[in-house]
Amino acid sequence: MKTRIITAVVGLGVLAVVLAFFDTFLFDLVLSAICLLAIHEVFSAMGFGKKQWYLYAGAVPLTLLAAQTGYPVIIHDREAHGDCMDMIRRFPEVHGILHSFSGSREMTAELVQRGWYISFSGVITFCFYSLIHLKRMLPFAQYRYDAIYFILLILCFAWGGDTAAYFAGRAFGRHKLAPIVSPHKTVEGAVGGVLGSMAAGCVLTLVYSLLSKTYNVLSIHVLARHYMVLLGMGAVASVLGILGDLFASAVKRQAGIKDYGTIFPGHGGILDRFDSVMFIAPFVSIAVRYFFYLL
Repeated sequence: MKTRIITAVVGLGVLAVVLAFFDTFLFDLVLSAICLLAIHEVFSAMGFGKKQWYLYAGAVPLTLLAAQTGYPVIIHDREAHGDCMDMIRRFPEVHGILHSFSGSREMTAELVQRGWYISFSGVITFCFYSLIHLKRMLPFAQYRYDAIYFILLILCFAWGGDTAAYFAGRAFGRHKLAPIVSPHKTVEGAVGGVLGSMAAGCVLTLVYSLLSKTYNVLSIHVLARHYMVLLGMGAVASVLGILGDLFASAVKRQAGIKDYGTIFPGHGGILDRFDSVMFIAPFVSIAVRYFFYLL
């Protein structure tokens, strides 16, 4: 537990430094690097090595291109130009081309494994792109620190829910949620996680609104109805976080590994920390674009 706490504190410090460079190219570059590390964790977890170099090689340019996509987005008119999904859809195409050059003839099981790797890579890329997309969608000159607020909101939904689920499960857990995929998760823990996500989102918003009165950090005025929307978003995000966690756990169980990596002592790899963020980040990005600024 001591190692986990120290790692968490150091991680939060690194996050603060990265967010300090939010309005620069460095922010995009760091997220791209984290995304590629996560994809490499999946690459290794599925047993791929030097012979399948083309699988990871295809992910690198697509990830960098997706991260640097900077097409303009107009929130209030609901218009957008450019779609990262077009790039993500090309994962199978690029990998297929590289695979044909490799000259290998894989068995059906290996082809299925390759398909899962490509799909998982697309999900990871879409997750981290969603964080960059918030920056593009809410430029600092017009929306001030709104994008940072929503990025922190995503992390609060995910990690606040995880923390609450852990303690609620330990205190009240009796009924297994998904015993085959994740034996330690309980229904009671999941309920605690939903409540934790909702509470974490509201606390973050309260802090931001108080800061905004003095430092004008938000472009919007937080009203009571915003908290109602946040409660709904928190509940949905928590469920998506649980699904992301179970999805990543299912892959680990199939691969026969405990953690995706060791980059975070006591916590595992990138995916062990961001598994619950995978589905939450796209959801919040969509919710912000289509609902939040219409209040």
